[in-house]
Amino acid sequence: MPFERQLDFRVGDGIFKKIWVSSPSSTRSSDGLGPLFNARSCQRCHLKDGRGRPPAEGEKAGLMLLKLSIPPQNETQRSALLQHRVSSIPEPTYGNQLQNFSVQGVRIEGEFTVQYKELPVRLADGEVVNLRAPTYQIVDLQYDALHPDSMASPRVAPPVIGMGLLEAIPEVDILRHVDPDDLDGDGVSGRARQVWSDEHQKVMLGRFGWKAGQPTLVQQSATAFRDDIGISTPLYPVPHGDCTAAQQSCMAAPHGDIPLGDGVEAVSTMFDMLMFYIRNLGVPARREVSDPQVLEGKRLFYEARCTVCHVPKFVTRRDSIGKEQSFQLIWPYTDLLLHDMGEGLADNRPEGNASGREWRTPPLWGIGLTETVSHHSTFLHDGRARSLLEAILWHGGEAEAAKQQVVRMTRGQRESLLAFLGSL
Repeated sequence: MPFERQLDFRVGDGIFKKIWVSSPSSTRSSDGLGPLFNARSCQRCHLKDGRGRPPAEGEKAGLMLLKLSIPPQNETQRSALLQHRVSSIPEPTYGNQLQNFSVQGVRIEGEFTVQYKELPVRLADGEVVNLRAPTYQIVDLQYDALHPDSMASPRVAPPVIGMGLLEAIPEVDILRHVDPDDLDGDGVSGRARQVWSDEHQKVMLGRFGWKAGQPTLVQQSATAFRDDIGISTPLYPVPHGDCTAAQQSCMAAPHGDIPLGDGVEAVSTMFDMLMFYIRNLGVPARREVSDPQVLEGKRLFYEARCTVCHVPKFVTRRDSIGKEQSFQLIWPYTDLLLHDMGEGLADNRPEGNASGREWRTPPLWGIGLTETVSHHSTFLHDGRARSLLEAILWHGGEAEAAKQQVVRMTRGQRESLLAFLGSL
């Protein structure tokens, strides 16, 4: 971008890293945290704009959270779900997600623990890869018991690179890959997620989040402010975040809404700067693109038909929100559609028109730098995979045939495939 626009980007970066504090505070532009929250800044979950991870043994969860919901309880709720006006029905006491941090004077909602069971997988050449299957338990609930039909889904923070470019992909190009009835008989039946846009007041294509639950970056970011940090924004001017009526101490806690501003904690100028930063956060250049092993891995990636879901390239709209995103050839390796990934990865928690077995195809760009950026190598929605090979071996459902091709590969072929992924 031109030099004169870079200052806005730097300011937005500062807001992304801003540590919010509880109210009242002498720094009015930084108070309003919580009262319940999962993180004190965007950066705390998306460390260096990268990928979160599950908590280590004995560690308090800070880069991962649990989404909560219950099945619809009446016709009004069922109708709202069918019309895509809501994506889920919040758990009555604990809301949209479990918050394990709080400001002084307010009790946290609770904690969760994760334990793993090793599952050995034998590959065709005799190599054994141990996968780890997680089991989650919610403990130390502070307000009331969970609803008997409550459902929970663990989520690590995904990388935030290139999101402005994903937002700029023409909807028609995404829908071109939709095949819900598998009419071409290839075993893959990508479905579009339909979600309500509070920003545009209409049903739109979902693009962002592990289940494509958000249609725009504004709604994605405002929802994260509200539920993850407890900060009000122009889109969601709710000063108490994800508090519920059952949490009176939370509802009564001081907030940081500024009467002289927009009446919210993240005022419109601040929020707009943050959006400018997120929309313009680029992706890293590929590395070793001419290496023979990388090229062989690319051939194997295409041969295994991984590209049916991880669609390599798109061209962005000519009229995108920002000129930097307009008419760009991009290589995200995603179709942004929902796919049944099998029982092994199922969270059994429906979200809108996404079933408990469906996940949005995550972009692969930048995945080879996960260790460099985030200092770990855990993947998938809950970080259960400790390597890219483990992530591949968890694929099932519509991706079962592609996974079996990898299972049948020789060690050298698998190394080439992983070298290609590492170059992205």
